[in-house]
Amino acid sequence: MARFMDFVLGVLKWPVACLAVLLLPALIRAAEGFQLGNLRFFSFIGGAFLYLALKILASARSNLSMQILAHELTHTFFALLTFHRVVHIHLNMDESGGSMGFKGKGNWLITIAPYFFPLFLFFLMMFATFFADRIPDSLVVNCVFGYFFAYHLESIMVQIHGEQPDFREVGFFFCWLFLPGANLFACSVVLAFNNGGWEAVEYYLATVYKLGVYDVANVLGYFTS
Repeated sequence: MARFMDFVLGVLKWPVACLAVLLLPALIRAAEGFQLGNLRFFSFIGGAFLYLALKILASARSNLSMQILAHELTHTFFALLTFHRVVHIHLNMDESGGSMGFKGKGNWLITIAPYFFPLFLFFLMMFATFFADRIPDSLVVNCVFGYFFAYHLESIMVQIHGEQPDFREVGFFFCWLFLPGANLFACSVVLAFNNGGWEAVEYYLATVYKLGVYDVANVLGYFTS
């Protein structure tokens, strides 16, 4: 099954990159519909500022170990998601990095996932979904989402640079095409969830689909006319 997934993702690599570029305008326009003038969003922003404040007060390298761990766990999550057996996860004691290993050839999604996928936020969303009856509809929850959203953005900014070995592996041109749209999509889904749960996410995705189909049709029409 892992070989099949690697093959399918290999075939889809460049179409997905092109789609990420084509959908950028739709992703931006769909995000304009978010309701940002409510207490949920203000609490979300408060959590983000709390993270920044703690980051400034603490050492600049205070959460480096957590970033490295999250990085390797994201590789691991997508390796398991594409049916690869993980054999090890290693973190360097000097906080210079880490590594993980798995059986099989692997694919670009495993390699590039830490640079757009908000792992901690994803599990927070799952937790909030499955334990919704035990979690009060409190602004504290939105604050926690904002805190980890800021953490995710900082991690992405720290990890994306020209010397990144993972970028060499999948190709810098592919990263340049894929990552802007992938990051905007992931962040927008989190914002939509914070705004109104999975119903808001569904509405956002439907809007992106409608706008994206329109944009792609226009592009195809331009090149075929």
